[in-house]
Amino acid sequence: MALRKPQQSLNRWTKQGWRTASGKKSSETGEVYAPKKTIKKLKSTKKGRAKLASANRAKRVATSKGKQYAKHGLHKGKKR
Repeated sequence: MALRKPQQSLNRWTKQGWRTASGKKSSETGEVYAPKKTIKKLKSTKKGRAKLASANRAKRVATSKGKQYAKHGLHKGKKR
């Protein structure tokens, strides 16, 4: 039996290993979720760490305003 579209999407999301940079819950830290591979890549360079920090600041600001989603630009242009 073939998986429905939402089930396929969840399988892809799970395989990517989405998490925060610290590994803690986003509700505790205010960090953005990203695939494990992306976080590793961003943490490896100074420019990447700055981009991740900027995204986390944007997420914290949006969260403090009661928004569910934050436009932080970390995933801009990525096809997932």
